[in-house]
Amino acid sequence: MDHDDFDQEPIRGLPEMLPPGEEILWQGAPDWWALAKESLCVKWVAGYFVLLFGWRSVVAAADLSWGAALAQSSFYLILGAVTCALLVAIAWCQAKTAIYTVTNRRVIMRIGAALTMTLQFPFHWVGAADLVTRDDGTGTIALRTLGDTRFSYLMLWPHLRPWRFAKTQPALRAIPEAAKVARLVADAAQAESNLPRVTTETMPERAAGAAMPMPAE
Repeated sequence: MDHDDFDQEPIRGLPEMLPPGEEILWQGAPDWWALAKESLCVKWVAGYFVLLFGWRSVVAAADLSWGAALAQSSFYLILGAVTCALLVAIAWCQAKTAIYTVTNRRVIMRIGAALTMTLQFPFHWVGAADLVTRDDGTGTIALRTLGDTRFSYLMLWPHLRPWRFAKTQPALRAIPEAAKVARLVADAAQAESNLPRVTTETMPERAAGAAMPMPAE
């Protein structure tokens, strides 16, 4: 039976309907191949096994013919292919289950292949955003949040800026047209910062009652 784990979402990628005045400006997901290269270093892993294969072939050729040495060392190529296939599968699953949403008020990240969660970052929580782009146009937008809020590195991975352990930075990772999305985020954040902040306080019931005039007898 065909089943979608996210059928309960009123809007794909969002846990609930947006409040009045808030609208979606952009939705997207990581590019799975860019994510495999950037976060899982699949090219470096492939290169490592190719070098291992070459080194082992040279060593074996001292006692065997080149044909026999290459055949004996091919195990490393097979192991490398299996490892890279697993890494690509992980990247594909992470990209397929992730939805990044930018509204005129906040950034929302629905992430997680095994354990799905939704994180929301109102623009007034974000101090800055850092953009890193690649030659193919994909890139990462990392959010530098304000305050003392900490996020688990393992919980966010790979949807974060790498090697930032003390203060993790949630990130829109390996997204297409990253520069365009970064400009959209910057414009929306600037517009949101110009809106006046209105806070509402609820008066305690007893205090409110004491302030009300008593009816005349």
